[in-house]
Amino acid sequence: MNPAKFFMLKNIWDRFSSNHPKFQKFLNAAVRLPIREGTILEVKIIYPDGESIASNIRVTKEDMELYAQMKDIASRE
Repeated sequence: MNPAKFFMLKNIWDRFSSNHPKFQKFLNAAVRLPIREGTILEVKIIYPDGESIASNIRVTKEDMELYAQMKDIASRE
């Protein structure tokens, strides 16, 4: 990754984390236990008017294999 882009992304992330400190705490708590097969990942969006949408997935063995491949590719760079 281009070092200039890396620092730009870091500055953006730092500003986002400063604006939303609970999100960083959530991510820190989430990585304490590894995601494993059978884990359910859920995303919910609540709009200002009260309407909401949600979706979830149950992590499969194949998902874990894909995740391992992505981590391997990322570690090579």
